[in-house]
Amino acid sequence: MLILLPLLGVFTSCNTASNEYNRNTGITHGTVQLHLQKGVTSQTEVLEKFGSPNIATTDGDMEVWTYQRHGTTSKSAGVGGSLILLGGSTSGFSQNSRTMTLIIKFGTDKKVVDFNSRYSSF
Repeated sequence: MLILLPLLGVFTSCNTASNEYNRNTGITHGTVQLHLQKGVTSQTEVLEKFGSPNIATTDGDMEVWTYQRHGTTSKSAGVGGSLILLGGSTSGFSQNSRTMTLIIKFGTDKKVVDFNSRYSSF
């Protein structure tokens, strides 16, 4: 047993569990499908659910609102270990960005006429 005690001091290791950070963007494909109905949902309801649009334009008689939401996922992990004269460690970090664009068209009655959403990742 006395021999094992010094050996415990020789080896050290550290393991950092993966840490993930997800930023919720508030607009997802699911929330769009849940809250937008053509001919039913009004501009006021859209403002309540999604907030003010990034861009508001007109297309003929229709008002067009564009929303863009950006989300970032970061992940880091590290594992290290050392022996009295030898050392070593590894660590990693990755970050992904995702953008959702939502375009909503309103008719003259201020109700949703059409909408489209798409994601892009980089």
